[in-house]
Amino acid sequence: MTTLEGHIERITFHNPDNHFTIARFKIPKTKKPVTVLGYLPDPKPGETLEIIGKWETHAKFGDQLRIESFEVILPDTIEGIRKYLTSGFVSGLSAKKVLGIIDHFGEKTLEIIEREPHRLSEAKGIGVLTAGRIATSWRRNHVVRNLMLFLREMGIKISYGARIFKEYGEDAMQIIQDNPYQVARDIPGIGFVVADAVAQNVGVPKDDPKRIEACINHLVEQAVSEGHLFIHEDELIGKCAELFQIDREMAENALAFLSEDGSVFIEQDKRISEVRMVYPKILYETETGVADRLLARLSIPADLKGPDSVRITEEILRRLAIKLSPEQLKVLEGIFSHRVAIITGGPGTGKTTLIQSVAAIFESLGKRILLVAPTGRATRRLSDVTRRQTSTIHKLLGYNLATGYFEKNEDHPIDADGVIIDEASMVDILLMFHLLKAIPMRAILILVGDAFQLPPVGPGNVLSDMIKSKKIKLFELKTIFRQELESPITVNAHRVRRGEMPFLTKMDIRSPLSGFYFIQQREPEKVVKTIVKLCTKTLPNSFNFDQLNDIQILTPMHRGEVGTINLNQILQEGLNPNSGIPMVKGIPFNSGDKVMQLKNNYQKEIFNGDIGRVTSVQAGEEVLLVDYFGRSVSYDFSELNELTLAYAITVHKSQGSEYPVIIVPIMGQHFALLNRSLLYTALTRGKKLVVLIGTSRALEIALKNNQPQKRMTNLSVRLVN
Repeated sequence: MTTLEGHIERITFHNPDNHFTIARFKIPKTKKPVTVLGYLPDPKPGETLEIIGKWETHAKFGDQLRIESFEVILPDTIEGIRKYLTSGFVSGLSAKKVLGIIDHFGEKTLEIIEREPHRLSEAKGIGVLTAGRIATSWRRNHVVRNLMLFLREMGIKISYGARIFKEYGEDAMQIIQDNPYQVARDIPGIGFVVADAVAQNVGVPKDDPKRIEACINHLVEQAVSEGHLFIHEDELIGKCAELFQIDREMAENALAFLSEDGSVFIEQDKRISEVRMVYPKILYETETGVADRLLARLSIPADLKGPDSVRITEEILRRLAIKLSPEQLKVLEGIFSHRVAIITGGPGTGKTTLIQSVAAIFESLGKRILLVAPTGRATRRLSDVTRRQTSTIHKLLGYNLATGYFEKNEDHPIDADGVIIDEASMVDILLMFHLLKAIPMRAILILVGDAFQLPPVGPGNVLSDMIKSKKIKLFELKTIFRQELESPITVNAHRVRRGEMPFLTKMDIRSPLSGFYFIQQREPEKVVKTIVKLCTKTLPNSFNFDQLNDIQILTPMHRGEVGTINLNQILQEGLNPNSGIPMVKGIPFNSGDKVMQLKNNYQKEIFNGDIGRVTSVQAGEEVLLVDYFGRSVSYDFSELNELTLAYAITVHKSQGSEYPVIIVPIMGQHFALLNRSLLYTALTRGKKLVVLIGTSRALEIALKNNQPQKRMTNLSVRLVN
């Protein structure tokens, strides 16, 4: 750690929402100021600070001190006080009025402002209203700063300070001291572990009921964050005892209380499970709601009479110029007899062709069919391949940004005779619940997806559970079309699906493009260098791929040398070094950068996982423009937490997308994340070329691990029982 004392010379960037600041900091007896960055509430030029931090080196801007903590050193000279009060400390406070205050109170000016602000009106030109304004500004400024110091002492990142102050105002410190667990509940990101450490610091007993209840809620929420819908009661109580030293009986009593007040639901139905399961109440209601609605739908015979094979062949498919395999034709003949059906299969088996065919048949019968997908990018891909209008599920259901609710439900259903959901493996239990509520009972529901893909990001594993139940009619496509058999990507994807080692071809730029390569490399540092060389030289120069538009890096993790964080920083420098626009106000994006949206923004009509290009960074207006699919979207600098660099993304984030070229580092360091489903999902994202970089051993680990973490769900059991 390094300690610096000096004053703020210039503020380069300040975000008033979270107080992140980049400033030039002048140290006495040094010629050049240094760059400091971190969380500083309401910094002012001329302000004297003691800063403690760590030096780091930026690829473009050199050495910078990242602030870990700071302390404001109030001036004790007449000149210092003058500079401090005229630095913008109080809006509208003129230099003349400042001089009037200082002339009257001298070196005691700041003491008077803090302890006896009512006396300020004694100074010439200072009225009661101005005195009150000064006192309010001083109090707010120092409350925020004192809060920051308090958070540091409590072990809470000061980056949360702005959110905590916004939530609680001047009562923030008191609330934290009275009930730290309330902060964990109200402020996303803090969590129980941090709140518990704070609680111990302020003297909350370990057997305090508020602590035990917060611990139980934390463990239940943790299970949900991992994709589960519930946690076994014995496991929950055991973790309370082992991880947080909570008496088992007291934990059981707290759980009973939370069950009574409706925070959780304890499943005790022996038909479902012999052991008790603890759900968040909303997820219990959701899972049972999905099961009930599916069973109700299945109990009604389908009233849509489908055409026979002759009519399909002669009247419909001829018009579409589509040739179906016997396997596909069999699906079309049978699918209209079922109120709910699933079409599944690996790449190259013709799932999209069937979607086109089913839609055409519906329309030929005068019926309304809707095509939807879980994400914006999956929707656009579906529209491209089917040449039909498509929609995200959220848009179909009329998601209301202001209320957080869906406008379409059982009372206001969608108008459709049939709904096809593509990429159904990405649909979590909550979204499926809202969808089933809104689809009229007359409509046929068809889910299309590859059950071997990664499960959804949200809780549950709906498609897999529906298949597992054997209650839903399943049409499985196994035949790979001849033209697809010529694709090494398709061939190797199916080999991985079966647990077989893919055919590994070494890259040779002197030979024609093969479509699938493996580069053996054990050292992470060399893997990174290889990726940079492939993106900047080999693939653009030898195979004519565009380094930004065609190539996408997919990696299993965020951290580590071959994680997204490090790769993005290095690739930004390698792929976009001469944007012509320097980094503005500390914004980590340059014009030309490849970026990804991190959450659904229905107002901007941009969705989690959408990838675009930065076209402009406008410092004066504090606006950044991003081009998405030919449409320009504007971001205020305060909204840039919604964006991240996208030269490299995780495999999970790639679901529902396709790219001309993918490069996948697969290393032994990833062993905890390596499984067949993840590798398969990655391979199926590439359209023209897949390049794996890593070790054969890592590939073997992934192929052998066909048991990715089992998600705790009961949908399949509820559909049977």
